Amino acid sequence: MLILGLESSCDETAAALVTGDRQVLAHRLAGQEAAHRPYGGVVPEIAARAHVEVLQPLVEAALGDAGKTLADVDAIAATAGPGLIGGVLVGLVTGKALAHAAGKPLIAVNHLEGHALSPRLADPDLDFPYLLLLVSGGHCQLLLVEGVARYRRLATTIDDAAGEAFDKTAKILGLGFPGGPAVERAATEGDARAVPLPRPLKGSPEPHFSFAGLKAAVARMAPDHAAADVAASFQQAVVDCLIDRTRRALDKADGATALVVAGGVAANGAVRAALQALAAEHGLRFVAPPAWLCTDNAAMIAWAGAERFAAGLTDPLDTAARARWPLDPDAEKVRGAGVKA
Repeated sequence: MLILGLESSCDETAAALVTGDRQVLAHRLAGQEAAHRPYGGVVPEIAARAHVEVLQPLVEAALGDAGKTLADVDAIAATAGPGLIGGVLVGLVTGKALAHAAGKPLIAVNHLEGHALSPRLADPDLDFPYLLLLVSGGHCQLLLVEGVARYRRLATTIDDAAGEAFDKTAKILGLGFPGGPAVERAATEGDARAVPLPRPLKGSPEPHFSFAGLKAAVARMAPDHAAADVAASFQQAVVDCLIDRTRRALDKADGATALVVAGGVAANGAVRAALQALAAEHGLRFVAPPAWLCTDNAAMIAWAGAERFAAGLTDPLDTAARARWPLDPDAEKVRGAGVKA
């Protein structure tokens, strides 16, 4: 099985070719950091226009790297949401056009499912079910991954995602863009106990996350402390919140074979180390994809496509792009902004 994957949901444009036995034959990615850096964040219109310019050349390059043609591909997998709708449309429409022209099946992939299944691309021994902490720029969720297209949401954020808080903290501290890696670098030079920051919902019987109050506290405290100390204290507060909520979810995740983390924030070393220790406490395997597979990429979309294709799941060419697309549509609605998840 050979799947062509396309990703364009935010500010990374990517194309990849992945086989059913987990070989990444090619992966091409074009970032947009320079275009968005003057604004301190992603500008959706700029992102969408950049996707239009580079996606076709990336597809051609990926096919060339793998020594394949479109005729060799078994299916086209494209992100169909959630994400910035302009960017999602670029990738999905491109995928539809390629599928129609080549007479290949289309697989419309939920970007979150790409993250959720990416650890199985990196680790062939990872079996269902597993407890997943999906932590990225736009989402922060705990999910019991029971199988392909089978997800039970145990917790979500009621306001901001952890990745959003990292980006905002970097902007407050003037650390540059993208914010997550910048805060992590600065934190290595700071004292994580120097700045008294809150741990929202820590110890609460409510299962969910909250980072808006932490973000606001950083804005209040930053003028009175060294940037490195704020960064280190903020990062530790996020880790404490993630571990507290994940520990609570482990009690609800009956039968989980492993504790797994995925998404952009999963590349953070402090987060990974704390989760690894938590997994050891509970006698579970800890699985985290390599850093390049945590951030947005097309290999995870191709792999999710391969898993869905193997399960007999394909999509019609009139499939709509979606700005919001929950993995567990039957999950209980929560207060605050968490209704989006």
